[in-house]
Amino acid sequence: MTPQGTSMKRIIALTGLACAIGLANMGAQAANYVAGKDYRVLDNPEKISGDAIIVREFFWYGCPHCTDLNPHMEKWAKTKDKDVAFFKTPAALNPVWEASARGFYAAQLLGYENKTHDALFDAVHKDGKQLFDQASLSKWYASQGVNEKKFNSLYNSFAVGTKIGRSQAGAKRYQLSGVPAVVVHGKYVVTGESATVPKVVDYLVDKVRAEKK
Repeated sequence: MTPQGTSMKRIIALTGLACAIGLANMGAQAANYVAGKDYRVLDNPEKISGDAIIVREFFWYGCPHCTDLNPHMEKWAKTKDKDVAFFKTPAALNPVWEASARGFYAAQLLGYENKTHDALFDAVHKDGKQLFDQASLSKWYASQGVNEKKFNSLYNSFAVGTKIGRSQAGAKRYQLSGVPAVVVHGKYVVTGESATVPKVVDYLVDKVRAEKK
């Protein structure tokens, strides 16, 4: 599943380009944001039942734009409205991204998502560690206190595979070609890495809330 040697280097280089595709200049300062400029409206919105407004952040740990956006979304998540449900969703658009996504979900199922999420971004982008396959990820997560045997057992498990499938289906449904991308209630997509992104997300959350009335 995990590419080796030059093929891995090639994929990592190409995914850097895919990551950049997800980046948009979010320079708008006005309170009212514009469709087609500040966010994208999906042609075939997802029908979501229930009272909660769903926000999903698609990311890859190797993406520099994602690591820049991460603290802005972390801050937003702490102050979001109570009717908003926020989910971090690792993109799995190719084998290298899938490896990171499997690591994320294995750690999540073991209760280590909050402890390891920011730390893995730092390990890759500040410490320069190449953590893009099961072997390197299992060792790194173990250094954070995760049981390595349980991690490896979950990594290729049905439970993690199911979550990977849902992530891939979501990326396809939302027509994502790169990351970071924040999807608001299956209808709106916001891209970018600046502090403006959560402001646009809040604007769209209010929009969804009004549309639900």
